[in-house]
Amino acid sequence: MVKRLIQHGNSAALILDKPLLDLLNFQMDTPLEISTDGKNLIISAQTKQSGEKDILKSWKKLIDVIRMH
Repeated sequence: MVKRLIQHGNSAALILDKPLLDLLNFQMDTPLEISTDGKNLIISAQTKQSGEKDILKSWKKLIDVIRMH
């Protein structure tokens, strides 16, 4: 499946079709974790309540990856 980002204000949005949401059992209120391995974007259902430290740690890793490229 090939998707393109769309403009959403000053950001970019990725539209996930309903069949994909159903397959992954994602609801509109499902908290999602977004991470990267440096090459791919990984979107998964949140498996635990992330604390503020976890969120900040993830953002710092993402910023480091972006700076490397």
